Formats: sequence, C-alpha cells, structure tokens
Amino acid sequence: MEKDLTTEGRILTAARSIFQQKGLAGARMQEIADEAGINKALLHYYFRSKDKLFERILEEAIGKFLPELFGVWEGEGNILEKIERFVHRYISFVAENPYVPSLILHELTINPEKAGMIRKMGFKPPKDKMMMEVMLGVQAGLIRPVHPMDLILNIISMCVFPVLARNMIQGVMLIDDLTYQEMIETRKKSVADFVIQSLRP
Repeated sequence: MEKDLTTEGRILTAARSIFQQKGLAGARMQEIADEAGINKALLHYYFRSKDKLFERILEEAIGKFLPELFGVWEGEGNILEKIERFVHRYISFVAENPYVPSLILHELTINPEKAGMIRKMGFKPPKDKMMMEVMLGVQAGLIRPVHPMDLILNIISMCVFPVLARNMIQGVMLIDDLTYQEMIETRKKSVADFVIQSLRP
C-alpha cells in the first residue's frame, strides 16, 4: 500500500492544530484522526506513534522557522540594517505561521528535554556572529554597548508576544481581525524603529 501525500498532508494539518491546542501530552491520536477525517488505523499506518508524528511536526516547524531568522546575521549590511531585516522576517513569519512559536514554546515549557531534539537537528544560534556584529556596531559608533543576549531577547519578545497573545489582545482591546492584522503589519517597522532608537549612542 502506497502512502497518499494528500492524506499525509491532512494528517499533518490536523496534528498541528491539535498539538498547538493541547501539546504532546494532551493530544490523542483519535482526536488527530477525527480532525483529519480518517480512521485511527490509517493514522497509525502513516505515523506509528504520537511521538513520531510530533517529531515530524516539530522538525518541519523548526526547519522553517530558525534558518529564516539565523540567516539574517550571515548576510550583508551593518547591525542596524540586520536588526531591521530580522524584525521584518520574524514578524512576517510568525504572523503567517502562528502555530510555530506557540507549539515550540508550549512543548519546551512542559518538556524542556525536547530542546535536545532541536540541537540534534543542527540548528545553532549564530551567537559568535551576533556578538561580532554588536562589537563592530559599537566600534563604528552606530550603537551603544549592549549585551547581544539582551538585544536578541528584547527583539524576540516584542515580535512574538502579540502573536502568542492574539486572543487576549483582541479581547481586551476590543479589536477585530482586520484591525489586528493591520497592527501586526505596522509593527514590522515600529518594533525595528524602537529597537534601533534604543541602541543609539
């Protein structure tokens, strides 16, 4: 029996939804099968276990997410230009793929040992390159001295929080989907501007 890519795609789409809602521990294979519109036996034919299915989802998510971000620091331009590109790419990606950061955050919060899986995939933050960019920026008079880890944590926090907290933000601020999307779009520039201004000497 050959595996049908359409069926596999439905399974992966269903699994992303269920894992995002409930994490690995709370998800059930029967729920995923029901969401995909197939029986449980067929689901097990494609993926032998829930862990294997989760690993596939996590690998795809991280495989899309991290190289897109890390690549910014290997490109051309000074640190201010790279910050601008990093913010734009980060917000664009998480807005289009909101399940990725929430899935990673949820699972690593309750299962921190899963971080080892990420390391095994070969995704290593370009810390040395980032430190060099900060040092060069300071030497060139573009930015004030700042710890690279503080810088990246500040950027990521401002980029990802509005996506992770979308329901809360829309509920508290009483804004509809269109207004929310417009806000996210404007943050591509406003967050970059805020970070860059905070780094001025």
